[in-house]
Formats: sequence, C-alpha cells, structure tokens
Amino acid sequence: MIEIGAQVELSHPPERVWLALTDRELLGRWFADAETLEGVPDRLLLRTAGLPGFGADVEVEVTDRQEPDRLVLACDEAGRLSEVTCDVTATAQGCRLEVREVTTHGGWSVEQQKPREQQLRQALTVRLPAILDWLAFQQVDLRRGDGGMTTELPLVGASRNGSARARRRTVAAVLVGLAVLGGAAAWVALPIGGKQSAAPPAPPSPSPSVTAVAVATTPRSTASVRPSRTATSPTVRPSRTPSVKPTPTATAAVPPPPPPLTARYETDSSRLFGYTGEVVVGNPAATPAAGWAVVVTFADGSTVDDVEGAESRQDGRSITFTGGALPAGGSQTIRFDVRDNRPKARAPESCTVGGNPCSGL
Repeated sequence: MIEIGAQVELSHPPERVWLALTDRELLGRWFADAETLEGVPDRLLLRTAGLPGFGADVEVEVTDRQEPDRLVLACDEAGRLSEVTCDVTATAQGCRLEVREVTTHGGWSVEQQKPREQQLRQALTVRLPAILDWLAFQQVDLRRGDGGMTTELPLVGASRNGSARARRRTVAAVLVGLAVLGGAAAWVALPIGGKQSAAPPAPPSPSPSVTAVAVATTPRSTASVRPSRTATSPTVRPSRTPSVKPTPTATAAVPPPPPPLTARYETDSSRLFGYTGEVVVGNPAATPAAGWAVVVTFADGSTVDDVEGAESRQDGRSITFTGGALPAGGSQTIRFDVRDNRPKARAPESCTVGGNPCSGL
C-alpha cells in the first residue's frame, strides 16, 4: 500500500472549497480538464495523461459524500486502483483541506510517486487558492465577471458572463482531480420463464363390447303313422353366430407444448465498482404467456437498485424479476443498476428464465 497526501490552510469557507472540488468547470481550471459520462451519476473522466506522475487519464467515482466535510473517491488509472479522501475542516480563518490517496491495487513506480505528490501539493497550495480567490470575487461583485481577472490572479483566464453559481452543476466526482493529480481524487462511486402446463391426456374412449349369442332351434316332433314304430326326428345343431371384434378407437392427438421463454443478458454500461445490466425476455410461442420470471444471482456484497420493466424480490444473493402476460412473439426488457465490490466486474454470476440459462453470460 502506497500513500501520498497534502494539506493546506485556506482563507475561504468550507462551502466554497467544496464547490471547487465538485464542480466540473472549476475543477478544470485548477487541476485537470474533466468530462462527465452520460447516464452515469457521480462519475467523471479526468484528462490527466501527460501530467507529472500520471501515465493515463483517470476514471473516478464518488463512494462517500458528506457535504461539505468529506468526499471519498475511487480511482482507476489504466488498471491501477486507488482511493482518495478529501476532508474539509472549518477553522477561524476559513478551513483546512487535507487530501490523501492510497493505492488499493497496483502501485506507482519511484519515478511516478515523487512528481505525483509534488503535483498534488502545487495544485492545492498554488492553483486552488487562486481559483478560490477568483470565485470569491465573482460571488461578492458579479461585475468583475464581465471585466476579467485582476493582476493579482495571473493564473486564471477571463471568465464568461454570469456568475460561477449559474454554472454550478455539481458532479460529485470532480474531487478526484485533487488526489489523482498528486493525490488525485477517485470519482469511483463507488431476471422469467412462464411455466408451461402440459395438456391433460385425453381419457380413453370406451371400447364397445359385443357379446356373441348362440341361438338354438328346437325340432318339431312328427307323430308316427304306425303305433308300433316311432320315428326319430333328426337333431338340429345350433347355428353359430360370428363374434364381432371390437373396433379400435383412435387416440386424440395431443398438441406439442409451446417453446419455452427465452432471455438474453447484456451489460449496458460499466464503471469501476459496478455496472448497468439488461435482460430481454422473449416469447417465441404462437400463444401468449401468462407470466414470466427471471432469476439473477449476483456476487456477495452487491446491491441492486433502479429496477425498470419488472417487479423484483430479493432472496439472499438472488433477485427474482417477474412480469405479467407476454404476447406471442413479444418481448420485455428489464434494466437494473448494480454496485459490485469487485473492481471491473461487468456481469452477474448467473441468470435463468424458467430454469433455463440466459444467453449472453
């Protein structure tokens, strides 16, 4: 673990210092140009490549924010991870700002560490006080914003019309510029299957039973002409009635079960300690599905929020996403935001729909 840090006494209130640490435009004036990442809150990209002690741009995300006293950032500089803590303490003259950066994965070389710490100290003790003075002039006398900088502030160019307050779009990640640049702050802030019911087998049709009946013919007796002789009537054999064989009954054809629901997982966006996931549930059958359920299992310690497109229920590390009827050939998209404590994690551990795995994982 490597740590660098710097501390400075400032004749400005904590609220003004906080603004300089968290406003993207102000950060670019005293530390490094910063870009927000569209659709991702509390995340920023600092253009630090080429600055002393830096080998690449730094991606930062806010992990703890206690305005205006503390800001904690997670930083990622081309795979080298660090945590930057900025503490602002009110004093009789203004406030004290202390910035510390500690590596959490990887480290800086000897050639990088010293210039990196020097860059941090210079940013805090020279450029930051200058921008705070300029900001104070803007807030006290707005006409100074139209006249440009005074000779006492040679480090800052002329401002645009309007006060800095009108451009106060706080990106709670800007602080990363501090700890990252030489203690740069790290802006790292830190689903469905319907069950198919098989059609009940058709009850067997009763086979008709045919009983063969034997019919016997009784012979008539013929009287004898002569009393001394008796004529015997011939015996008539009963006729045989052919047995009727039962006709086989055709079994009713059972229609094949509809194809199971499908689901596809995709990571929509990612950051240092988290990502936004998306699951698309499809119904390839020719008939509607009454309902669906997708089960997604996440890493231990992960949290999920901002769920769209489904109802959710958590059980341990697994979350079940459910929804209503899905028309034949239709689909439903589920989106959710995941905060994962594994650096660079990009997907959950598993995803199933109706017990079948989702594609894409």
